[in-house]
Amino acid sequence: MLNSCAAIIQQYMENLDKYSIEQLRYKSEENVWSIGQMYIHVIEVAKEYIGHIETCTKATREEPEDKTGDGLKAFAEKEWPNIRVKLDQPPNETRNPDTKDEIVAGLEQVLVMLANWTSRVEEANPACKVRHGWFGWLNARDWFEMVGMHSRHHLRQKEILDEKLAEAGIR
Repeated sequence: MLNSCAAIIQQYMENLDKYSIEQLRYKSEENVWSIGQMYIHVIEVAKEYIGHIETCTKATREEPEDKTGDGLKAFAEKEWPNIRVKLDQPPNETRNPDTKDEIVAGLEQVLVMLANWTSRVEEANPACKVRHGWFGWLNARDWFEMVGMHSRHHLRQKEILDEKLAEAGIR
């Protein structure tokens, strides 16, 4: 499980090498993220999900509820649905990075956090869960897997943002 999540985060790090800070901060439209904002979002959500892993591992109260239909489908396919998710917060609330180094540091921090939780996830009571707004009640192992699923989901968005960058001719 760690290898799968770590490989996706590593892919983000390798992709980062080809961008200048100007390219990372470029926004094709006001209400669309820059590539840098997307990176920041992926990092912040990974940290949020890892926080849910910790909550699940420390919990003593078991939750009888389970995943929603969408959650069951997503986990069976090991993939988020290929739809555009509208967040409660507007795209401008996700900040643009100041440097590439801060993105690298965030991705490295996510890798370390994942490595620290790998063995503990397996030991966690699977009945101790935290609710996801769309996928329902998830346990520590599910949340760990969600880091990779969510990050892969945004690789599709990154392709679109790369096209917008190429169209703008930003070098």
